[in-house]
Amino acid sequence: MEKQIFRIAIDGPAGAGKSTIARMAAKRLGFVYVDTGAMYRAVGLFCVRNGILPEDEEAVSRAVAGARITISHVDGEQRVLLNGEDVSGLIRTEEAGNTASAVSAYPAVRKHLLGLQRELAASVSVIMDGRDIGTCVLPDAEAKVFLTASPKIRAMRRYKELKEKGMMCNLEEIEQDIIERDQRDTNRAAAPLRQADDAVLVDGSDMTIDQVVSAIIDVAVSRGLSVK
Repeated sequence: MEKQIFRIAIDGPAGAGKSTIARMAAKRLGFVYVDTGAMYRAVGLFCVRNGILPEDEEAVSRAVAGARITISHVDGEQRVLLNGEDVSGLIRTEEAGNTASAVSAYPAVRKHLLGLQRELAASVSVIMDGRDIGTCVLPDAEAKVFLTASPKIRAMRRYKELKEKGMMCNLEEIEQDIIERDQRDTNRAAAPLRQADDAVLVDGSDMTIDQVVSAIIDVAVSRGLSVK
């Protein structure tokens, strides 16, 4: 009997908890988790390291081919490699995130990463999260979710995360960054952030992580996923 390949696409704005939720749901279902945002963050880190200004589309497009980004799984944990170096922790800085948001709209950057993302999803059951998974990367995914939360809630989560890491941060500045990133992602010309027509909206503002994970699995089951 041929093994069922099932793809769950999770889209939503920055700070909605997509990565955490997708990782937990993948573990519960035995799926492979693909964090596309981490791949874009790796491009952002690559630009920062090489002194490439994110607003210089020509320079970014010319250089991105030199960013070899791969994903591996070690002991069930996703590791992001940039030209062979494990940068899983380094890509989580605000600078890498903001740079990634700025360059992710460039066609050359998207084309560079799209092939790997689709290749992964063609061979195994995956949960993939990002900004345009259900609309562009996996438009034929079996289940699609648009995960969101209010900017204030997302800012508070990010603030707590950074404080726990011992980093200096300002809650109001984080919230403003989130609002500005939402505007960039929603209004960009290439693959803007939007809810796919066949995606189910999940607002996690007043939900626990476990409740959101269960809601996403329920969506997948309603779309045909068989859970033992």
